[in-house]
Amino acid sequence: MKSREALRVLAEVTESQWGLVTSAQALARGVSHMNLARLADAGDLIRLTHGVYRDAGAPGPEHEELHAAWLATEPKRLAWERLSDRPPSAVVSGESAARLHRIGDLRAMRSELTTATRRQARHADIRYRTRELPIEDVTVREGLPVTTRERTIADLVEAREDLSNVGNVLRDAVNQSELDTDRLIELLAPLAARNGHRKGDGTALLAELYRIAGIDRDSVIEQIDAVHEVSTRVMVKNLERLANLDVSMFRDPANVQLAMTLQPVFEKLIAKSEELRHALESVSPNEDEAAARGDGPTLAEIREIANVMESTDWAELASALRLARASQETDPS
Repeated sequence: MKSREALRVLAEVTESQWGLVTSAQALARGVSHMNLARLADAGDLIRLTHGVYRDAGAPGPEHEELHAAWLATEPKRLAWERLSDRPPSAVVSGESAARLHRIGDLRAMRSELTTATRRQARHADIRYRTRELPIEDVTVREGLPVTTRERTIADLVEAREDLSNVGNVLRDAVNQSELDTDRLIELLAPLAARNGHRKGDGTALLAELYRIAGIDRDSVIEQIDAVHEVSTRVMVKNLERLANLDVSMFRDPANVQLAMTLQPVFEKLIAKSEELRHALESVSPNEDEAAARGDGPTLAEIREIANVMESTDWAELASALRLARASQETDPS
């Protein structure tokens, strides 16, 4: 294949993949290793790492080394195809995840990735960690699957990163937006004992991290005490969105990818709504103890949740999502 034609073919990939292409993707489109070598020698392609190139005419993406390392984990597949995987085959994690979230000032000298199956790193600048991540601990930043801020903070503690550095990460995360404190405490619980706290006491470890981060202790206690109330209000907002959702959109084959992306979130909310429904059955409408205790949602919030749940057709939503999954499995294209 002539160089000009090879560049045209590669552009079909690089234009939707941060200007990057793998040699496996190139070969699948008829661009040989010799073509790639010639284009690199001519300055049309820039070799980033083994088997990954960037179009010299495309601006290098921020965190280019992370994009290249992630593409190299499954070099034959296109990035947009992989982003619909549940769970993802490779997730940016650790210090690299902190960089993507723009929290803390860790140097991240290597690209860190978490994979469900064991991988052997070919290069010293890439580090793999083997772990099956629940979908709730994965989000997307800069077009890459990355551990959530909560999982990232816990992973840094687990990796025995200096707690002063983790405190900086936590402070930046809190300044960005509200954290899922429930989940963070849950993730920190197994790490409490080795950090000088009672076994399983994730709350104490989180309080220490807040102290190290320079956040006022009373504010820390108030935030931890208010976790349940805040979670309830967030749940109400999410349930309201579901109640007003036109689930018929998920029956359109064109929206299968959207349904697959949102399904884990919806399933979690549906499960949580059932838990709340059972809890509501034991609450008397005239009982004000919950509000007086301050250790749970007020009756007004409980009634709000009940109203939202009654207006949501859970069976219809679940049916539409199951149909979307079946469509994806039948026709993965």
